[in-house]
Amino acid sequence: MNATNPPIAKADFIEGMAKGMAVLESFDTERQRLNATQAAERAGLTRAAARRHLLTLAHLGYLESDGSHYWLSAKVLRFSGSYLASARLPRLLQPTLNRLAALTRESFSAAVLDGDQVVIVARNVSIGGQRLMAYGLHLGARLPAHATSTGRVLLAALPRGEFTAWLKGRELPRLTPRTTVDHKAFRALVAQVRSDDMAIAREEHELGVFALAVPLRNMQGRTVAALNVVAAPDRFDSPGFQKDLVPLLLDAARELRPLL
Repeated sequence: MNATNPPIAKADFIEGMAKGMAVLESFDTERQRLNATQAAERAGLTRAAARRHLLTLAHLGYLESDGSHYWLSAKVLRFSGSYLASARLPRLLQPTLNRLAALTRESFSAAVLDGDQVVIVARNVSIGGQRLMAYGLHLGARLPAHATSTGRVLLAALPRGEFTAWLKGRELPRLTPRTTVDHKAFRALVAQVRSDDMAIAREEHELGVFALAVPLRNMQGRTVAALNVVAAPDRFDSPGFQKDLVPLLLDAARELRPLL
């Protein structure tokens, strides 16, 4: 998901499919229900074109509608379900996440970068006694890259020119009073993550949730995902938490490297 899209000849590009996917992607956690005007605005289409795509997607079963507004149906889960069941990365990471959770009773997940969001591609199965599972940490969940530990690790892994292009003109939404939204401050934060080779997000995506992440690299040194652990503030600041968890995450990253 974080790889550059391969080039395509103009004659091979199906514009109608691209527009339909743009309409489908216009639905997210911020806007779960859209009318034709809103979908057109988000997908960059005319209202008439957006309406036709909405009607077609509803006819195919990917959207539901009350005649005015549209929302995603359960059928779209076929895509994420197929990916999570067949993709190599989640299958490689799952045993390690389960082992870490069993050792610590904490919540672990792995994410990849997709535009301005990270996508959760693996997380530990439920373990009795886990202290915290942050909101949204389910498989396939999309979270804002700028406000999450995994997002910052993945952004820090980008070549500096690519990171500059990613940040240029981009609004960094304030999700909590602690979210870093100033571009200069965010650049410094990502530079620090690049230097430390790890990231900490303190209640920037969700109040009451602290997170720590490290990069997952393959044998060529390319960062392919980020591994993180989430905890409540009292647990995160308790003596020994970071001292114990950082080496554990780094060891897991080293063990996974030959497999990625």
